[in-house]
Amino acid sequence: MAGSTYGSAFKITTFGESHGVGLGVIIDGCPAGINFDEDFIQAELARRKPGQSRIVTQRKENDGVQVLSGVFEGKTTGTPIGMVIYNKDQRSKDYGHIFDKFRPSHADYTFHAKYGARDYRGGGRSSARETAARVAAGAVAQLFLRSQGVDIKTYVSQVGHITVNRPYQELDLSLIESNDVRCPDPETAAAMEKEILAVRKDGDTIGGCVTCVVKGVPPGWGEPVFDKLHAELGKAILSINACKGFEYGSGFAGVTLRGSQHNDAFYTDDEGTVKTKTNRSGGIQGGISNGEDIYFRAAFKSVATIIQDQQSVNEAGEDVTVSGRGRHDPCVLPRAVAIVDNMVALVLADMALRQRGARV
Repeated sequence: MAGSTYGSAFKITTFGESHGVGLGVIIDGCPAGINFDEDFIQAELARRKPGQSRIVTQRKENDGVQVLSGVFEGKTTGTPIGMVIYNKDQRSKDYGHIFDKFRPSHADYTFHAKYGARDYRGGGRSSARETAARVAAGAVAQLFLRSQGVDIKTYVSQVGHITVNRPYQELDLSLIESNDVRCPDPETAAAMEKEILAVRKDGDTIGGCVTCVVKGVPPGWGEPVFDKLHAELGKAILSINACKGFEYGSGFAGVTLRGSQHNDAFYTDDEGTVKTKTNRSGGIQGGISNGEDIYFRAAFKSVATIIQDQQSVNEAGEDVTVSGRGRHDPCVLPRAVAIVDNMVALVLADMALRQRGARV
C-alpha cells in the first residue's frame, strides 16, 4: 500500500493495524551520534496512549516500545532505526456487528472502494492507533532537534464552542500537562473537561482545535517551491486522523487586512540579528523559516464513532442501522497534542537535514 512513508532526508515508514499484532516504524536518515533517550520516547507515547484519563478511550495499552535496530551503547548509529509497539488490549469482537457495514464518516466505504477489501476491526490501517508509530519516530526527531535548539509546544485551544481567548504569548505553556485536557489556561481547561464528559454521557463526540508554537528554528529551513515549510507542515498535520483544517500565522483572518496592515516590517536588533516587528507570517516567508516563532492552528472534527443509531448501507448496498460499540474517544484533542508535536518534529528534522546540503 502506498502512502505509508514520509520525509526525504529524515524518512519514516510506518506499518501495522489497530487490531493486528502490533505497529512499528522504520526511520532512515537519522544522523549518528544522537543520545537515544528511550525514556523520553516512552514518555511521548504515554501522552498519546489510550486509557490515560477519564476523557479519552478506555482501551488499555501501555504502548511499550521495543527498539530493534539503529542504536548502540545509547547512541544512534546512522543505520535504520526499527521500533515496534505490540497491541495488548484488542477487542475485535466489538466490531463483529459491522463486518459488512459502512460506518458513517469512517474510512470503511472508501477503503472498500479502493482495495475491494478492508479490515473492519477498528478500521485496520485507517485507525488512529497507527499514530503511535509516528509518535515514536517523532520523539527520535525531537532528540535530534534538541541539539538544534528547537522547542515544540502544542496545546488544546478549543473544544466545541469553548475557546482560549488569549494569544499564546500570554499563556504559561509549562501548564499544558497540568490537566487532562492539555490546555494551559486552567479555568478554560475545566470548562472543556466538563463539556467532554457531558458529550460522552450523551453517547456523542465533540471536536475542537489545537495550537502549536515552535521556537528556535533558524532562518533558512524549507524549500521554496513545492516543498515549502508551511506546505509540509500542512501535509503532515492534515495526515493525522480527524484533522480537517490547518492555518498558520494570521491564517484566514489575514484576508481582512490590507497589505500595509499585514506586512511584517524588518529591523536589526542590538545583537545584529534580523527580526520582524510583527509575526503575521507565522515565522515562514516564501516557504522558508525566517527565525521568528512558527505558529499554527489545526482543527479536528468530532470522532465519527458515536454510541447512537445511524443510518448507513452495507457492502451489498442495502439499508442498515449502525451503532458504535466498544471504547472510543469522546474528543480526540487531548491525545492529538502529542501527535501534532511529533509530526511537527518529523517535518523540522527533515528540513534541518535538507538545509545542510543547500549551500557550501
